[in-house]
Amino acid sequence: MKGIVLAGGLGTRLKPLTKITNKHLLPIYNKPMIYYPIQMLVDAGIEDIMIVTGGNHAGEFLRLLGNGHEFGLKRLHYTYQEGEGGIAEALGLTEEFADGDRVVVVLGDNILEHGIRRGVEAFRKQERGARIFLKEVEHPWEYGIAEIEEGRIRRIREKPKDSPSRLAVIGVYMYPPDVYEIVRGLKPSARGELEITDVNNAYLERGELEYEIVSGWWLDAG
Repeated sequence: MKGIVLAGGLGTRLKPLTKITNKHLLPIYNKPMIYYPIQMLVDAGIEDIMIVTGGNHAGEFLRLLGNGHEFGLKRLHYTYQEGEGGIAEALGLTEEFADGDRVVVVLGDNILEHGIRRGVEAFRKQERGARIFLKEVEHPWEYGIAEIEEGRIRRIREKPKDSPSRLAVIGVYMYPPDVYEIVRGLKPSARGELEITDVNNAYLERGELEYEIVSGWWLDAG
């Protein structure tokens, strides 16, 4: 199983801090933000990890992280996303790295109190399909929201104004090898990006989308 940390984007919500660096290099308490998702993957037993980044500060990741020895890794892999093509486009850049294996994808600004080990272990036992992480939130109209019925995800709605559910889809996704076929078949959304929600909905339509409810706090540091 491979780990992927998506650390691109312009970080416009964090300006002026992100005028001079990538948002994932900003500090959260006593560590750069990017340290947290890498450590979550390592703690879940995943040691083959790729960082996807972009923009004008991509080289700073290599200077900061090197080969990942600080995390007990033998090496880290890197790839570069040109422009702002969306999360699913960034995932598509990792196909050669995945090399037919399952992948655990973490957005670089997502921090979970109890990590992702439990979800990764469940995904290892999962026979087919994808797995996403859900967390109950106070403002569901700000997120993609999953509606659960009889223990299954019925649908995912983007920023609904009147949702009966408060379960937000957070930035941790687990996919089988065929996710890259789905990504190749995507069309850009109205904002010109390949959307990860469309990937999740493809598995939902097949009846192959499982979920994990997050315990403890979750922070979208972006």
